[in-house]
Amino acid sequence: MPVKNRLAELHDEITEWRRDIHAHPEILFDTHRTAALVAEKLKEFGCDEVVTGIGRTGVVGVIKGKANTSGKTIGLRADMDALPIEEATGLEYASKTPGAMHACGHDGHTAMLLGAAKYLAETRNFDGTAVVIFQPAEEGGGGGREMCEDGMMSRWNIDEVYGMHNWPGLPTGQFAIRPGPFFASADQFDVIFKGRGGHAAKPHETIDPTVMASQAVLALQTIASRNADPVDHVVVSVTSFETSSKAYNVIPQSVHLRGTVRTLSPEMRDLAEKRFAEICHGIATTCGGIADVDFRRGYPVMVNSEGETEHAIEVAKSIAGDCAEAPLVMGGEDFAFMLEERPGAYILMGNGDTAMVHHPEYNFNDEAIPAGCSWYAEMVEKRLPAA
Repeated sequence: MPVKNRLAELHDEITEWRRDIHAHPEILFDTHRTAALVAEKLKEFGCDEVVTGIGRTGVVGVIKGKANTSGKTIGLRADMDALPIEEATGLEYASKTPGAMHACGHDGHTAMLLGAAKYLAETRNFDGTAVVIFQPAEEGGGGGREMCEDGMMSRWNIDEVYGMHNWPGLPTGQFAIRPGPFFASADQFDVIFKGRGGHAAKPHETIDPTVMASQAVLALQTIASRNADPVDHVVVSVTSFETSSKAYNVIPQSVHLRGTVRTLSPEMRDLAEKRFAEICHGIATTCGGIADVDFRRGYPVMVNSEGETEHAIEVAKSIAGDCAEAPLVMGGEDFAFMLEERPGAYILMGNGDTAMVHHPEYNFNDEAIPAGCSWYAEMVEKRLPAA
């Protein structure tokens, strides 16, 4: 696998950074130790500017090329946060923080971008500016949105932005991508069906919210089967069904449903939200109860720009020899907020035959580090070629 020689030389050092980050996972915006480590490394590398506190605990490093006749700036992004999962890998560098684990490989993403930053700061073999972006709170906190709301894109005049995620099941160090909609929007809901509780032997004297909620769980699936165009994509998942009573002989006063709705287009997202509320309110009214519906929009659809995807493919092929077509992913990814502000692309890099992300036995594959670092660095050198 052709990778940059300097990054191959740095493999062991970058692996040490990755394993240190892995042993000290931090959740959402509480990435204080990780952000401090990142800032320290960027300063040590000789970055021209290092700024902390963007998007609360995000870090931005600026590296100027040997020339700046192009006037262009390329952004490279990695995420830093971990997940609230108890690690079960048994590794010597396993999490030292109970209930927290780098189960999605953000430790690897951060270490690889640090490796690329070190290389770019040493060589500066490009015409323009590279901005390395280390983001907190990807796992549901919207850290990318907060960095954008802090004015990151305009403050550093970023023209294009690129990101990467490791992907178990894809051969180690290989790449996959697709243009257009790639990762789904991810919206959350809470619905409380309210009725009139009573004795389980006298259901006729109650307004049973378990009946309302049970009907809703099934009826909400008609959004996909009867409201959406069959070629569209929508997933409605009720993930929690909780009653206000735990007794065997009591019909409860209320039932609380939680879950997510995922779509791949703004139009389908609007339709799903509309039908969701109509179905819940309609069932509750029919049964004589009420439904309190709280539908909250989360991450938007992540859309890769056509031209920038081609650039990402070209670089991936130069490193790995090929680049596969990635599947549509119904998971959410808050790099979507950055791609709403600037053209760019998000690519998957193979983690090999490992446990899936968000699993307590997952571990980032350190053998993928040289390829990932090389892709980050080469994106800058290809998009900002030296004269």
